[in-house]
Amino acid sequence: MIMNHLKTAFAMSALGLLANTASAQQVPNATPDRPISSQDRFYTSDQFSNTVSVIDPSTNRLLGVIKLGDLTPANLSPLYKGQLLVHGMGFSPDGRTLAVISIGSNSVTFIDTATNAVKHTAYVGRSPHEAFFRPDGREVWVSVRGEDYIQVLDGKTFEPATRITVPNGPGMTIFSPDGKYGYVCSSFSPETVVIDTKAKKIVGRVAQASPFCPDIAATPDGRQVWLTLKDVGKVMVFDAKPPFAVLKTIDTGAITNHVNIARTSRGQFAYVTVGTQNIVKVFRTDTFEQVAAVPVGALPHGLWPSGDGTRIYVGLENGDGVAVIDTATNRLLTTIPIGQGPQGVAYVPGAVPSGDGMANLVPLDMASGKVQLTLSGQGQSQVTLFDQGQVQILQAAVAGLPSKQPFTLGLATKADGTGAIQPLAKFMTNPAGAAIVNAVGPIRQIVADAAPAERRYLVIRTGDPDSQGAVVQKQAH
Repeated sequence: MIMNHLKTAFAMSALGLLANTASAQQVPNATPDRPISSQDRFYTSDQFSNTVSVIDPSTNRLLGVIKLGDLTPANLSPLYKGQLLVHGMGFSPDGRTLAVISIGSNSVTFIDTATNAVKHTAYVGRSPHEAFFRPDGREVWVSVRGEDYIQVLDGKTFEPATRITVPNGPGMTIFSPDGKYGYVCSSFSPETVVIDTKAKKIVGRVAQASPFCPDIAATPDGRQVWLTLKDVGKVMVFDAKPPFAVLKTIDTGAITNHVNIARTSRGQFAYVTVGTQNIVKVFRTDTFEQVAAVPVGALPHGLWPSGDGTRIYVGLENGDGVAVIDTATNRLLTTIPIGQGPQGVAYVPGAVPSGDGMANLVPLDMASGKVQLTLSGQGQSQVTLFDQGQVQILQAAVAGLPSKQPFTLGLATKADGTGAIQPLAKFMTNPAGAAIVNAVGPIRQIVADAAPAERRYLVIRTGDPDSQGAVVQKQAH
């Protein structure tokens, strides 16, 4: 009798351990928790240096970068080799393959995580955005945002298999943990679709509150899907199962970039990057209550949990860095310097099964050079000049202006921004009164390094480049 009780108690204990292990999972493939180790890697897609930065999360140290393309102006010539605008990122369920999207060269580069070597490059349709492996590893789904389909690649050969037609401008696909559904949000159409991965047919539709969704995440418990709406500064949450009903829409802030989920000892939380506020907002997934806002640095973009959910790693698009958040306290632990303009990111547990994982990495080199400026007035904008050698890429995260209005970013001879200006870029603000604005040229030399008599000042004025619009923001001294 005593032995039977012991057997019963042992069996119940074992079931409890299995249940705990099964419930402690991170996205996207809902694998059991794995403590941070030197075998893990965190990767960022660096859009302006055309590199992949490789970090050892056990030491929070940059090991080096994988060079996929050249700096500007070399990539302004016909591009016969190398990749341009390295942007999106996904990885295989076994952690052995990284899939890297380059939106300017329409490619998916497959990298061996153990050796950092490129093992295949697949070319797809116009301006792909993200690529993710199905949880069983048999397929890779590429969101071809410049067109209206998902390009499905074979998960082993990486050759094209089929296409799935979706609403125009698919932004990203994420899968349910069991692999039954693929959730595809749109960047140009106000609709997310749910696809049966076996039948390759749309089985559900979710109306988006705006047309521009860049990022989507499924909770590891298989109950919810979260997506970001960058143009209106919101996140939406819908039921991961039929009828895929919308559960909540939350105002988060202008340039809401990415969302990801971490399951911790305190519960399951959604982490959302808010670009113009330089913070990561944290929400409970049961009550949707905001529990924290973590200052991280310039223009946070992609983010991903560690394999055990104890850390969130955040790419800082205008900060050339990775911010590391402790999920137990929701405090910033450290910031790691990386390549230029990180966009998509991935944390891959057990990426390097043996050895130091340093093969085929090169130093950061010029990609570490940047100058940061602030424009203030009506609202505030953060500007980063990414050094490319002869020239710089300028990227401004504009905020606080009237919505859906034309403006011009230019160089003024007067510090107050008045008088004639040399236009750099014309742009239109989104519904949240924000915009991401880009330009290329020898800008640092005249706004930061020039002698006083030759210096120019960055300004934003209303209207088109050929108009004498009012000054709304000017460079802080």
